[in-house]
Amino acid sequence: MPRRTSASASAPASLTDPAVIAIFGPTASGKSTVAEALAERIPARLISADAMQVYRGVPILTNQSDHPTELVAIWGLDHESSVGEYAQLAHEAVDRALADGLAPVVVGGTGLYLRAALVELDLPPAPPPEARERWERAYDELGPEGAYEALAERDPDAAERVHPNDRRRVVRALELAEAGFSLAPSEGRLWTDETRHPTVLVGLEVPKAELDRRIEERARAMVERGAEEEARRALAEAISATARSIHGLRELSGYPPEQALEELVRRTTRYAAYQRKWMRRLPGLVTVPADRPPGEVADAILEVARAR
Repeated sequence: MPRRTSASASAPASLTDPAVIAIFGPTASGKSTVAEALAERIPARLISADAMQVYRGVPILTNQSDHPTELVAIWGLDHESSVGEYAQLAHEAVDRALADGLAPVVVGGTGLYLRAALVELDLPPAPPPEARERWERAYDELGPEGAYEALAERDPDAAERVHPNDRRRVVRALELAEAGFSLAPSEGRLWTDETRHPTVLVGLEVPKAELDRRIEERARAMVERGAEEEARRALAEAISATARSIHGLRELSGYPPEQALEELVRRTTRYAAYQRKWMRRLPGLVTVPADRPPGEVADAILEVARAR
């Protein structure tokens, strides 16, 4: 497990040369507001590393910021996104920022997308659309257990890494097995310290009780802003399998209001716990306490960046 350190600061710092700053943390830890505070302190360009913020039409559900941020709302809900496609766009965005003399601030809670933006991932080629459609139909026809058994026969190592009910990853593993690749080794190659550019990787730490409070507060604010209607509109359109995993779509469109809110809070809390586990897997991560004003967190990050 990579060594993790903590940092704090009370005064702002500056960077003499643009460097990549990557901010990761669980949902509701304040990543977006901290990134915006950084952009007020140094010449920077914000780049999203969120697998759901890439979609248009769901700004409330995906908590899209009003601050100009690259790779937000770039695809329609019917687009089947992939890590490989995102990685290419993210690398181009980071390189443009550096060429313009700006510090790329890569911010997001999707660990795989964050790594994809920072390193050269050794990814297998994307399968043709007909292969995905065929395996999605097979998953639905066979059911979770039958599809999982098919995967276990073709790629036992990959089967050990996915849950039978994780439709998206089982389908992806079957696609790869058919094409002669494996989900297992591709995941193993993700963890590398070799970033494309000098990078400061920061994780925002928020005590669990405070994070739980923020999650519930944000869920209630989303409902007040019209998240239920946004979810219904999204599901009335053609929507991809990846877009269907947006938090709140199923909960806010399929339950009575109070139960919908409870389900959304429950799912988001579980996801935040998963993200906290991801933080422990990111090589070279420096943790910064984030249960304080965003400006103070931004100052602490700049102190880390200047020191490194």
